[in-house]
Amino acid sequence: MNQNDESIIKFDSIHKEYGDFTAVKEITLEIAKGELFGFLGPNGAGKTTMIRMLTGIIRPTSGRINIGGYDLYKDPLKAKAMIGYVPDRPYLYEKLSPVEYFEFMGGLYNVKKERIKEISEKMLKLFDLWEKKDELIESFSHGMKQKTAMIAAILHDPEILVVDEPTVGLDPRSIKLVKEYFKNLTNEGKTLFLTTHTLSVAEDLCQRIAIIRHGEIAALGTLTQLQEQAKLPGNDLEAVFLKLTEEENEKVNIN
Repeated sequence: MNQNDESIIKFDSIHKEYGDFTAVKEITLEIAKGELFGFLGPNGAGKTTMIRMLTGIIRPTSGRINIGGYDLYKDPLKAKAMIGYVPDRPYLYEKLSPVEYFEFMGGLYNVKKERIKEISEKMLKLFDLWEKKDELIESFSHGMKQKTAMIAAILHDPEILVVDEPTVGLDPRSIKLVKEYFKNLTNEGKTLFLTTHTLSVAEDLCQRIAIIRHGEIAALGTLTQLQEQAKLPGNDLEAVFLKLTEEENEKVNIN
């Protein structure tokens, strides 16, 4: 990230403890406006805790999070309004149809009905769900629910989209559509914070990647920089990730 880039997400010495267990250890990290940022790590490394803190679901034990100039804990409404969140297992009101669900979710953010209708129609068609717009969500596959949650998350036109495992349950065509959509969002100046175990997706999409291990940032940078850190020039992200998460070297931050 260049010094001149405007940071829209700032983690400042974020630390989280659960009793005697430390889940996240003093992480400081900045994500630029318009960046497609990957946040990767093995199970139990601290990814979920970081996402829950970023989206305001839980508070850090210490440290601060700044979203678009707003302190997440001093100005929570303004900060959270800038974020759209798609969890890996989205909770949806399954007795509603997508159209009804979007009306409900848009209403929570005071989104005008005209915009809800415009965005939902555009996105349902993009994600091949238009024919299902009046069916109950409970009949949907996991992939269809994931796409429904993704549409709901952008109805209020957030500056930041936080997506946890976006391609789980999606068929190859849908994965391609979602990847293209993410790229288009960043081209429009939106910021994506993406976590996934599908490393090929992160490799295709992310401009920078942070790898977390044991609650600390093990490496941070472009794919080329991560390859250099792992001493695996030219290797794919999977090989680099395995090397960096298996080693017990000290934390390295690549700027």
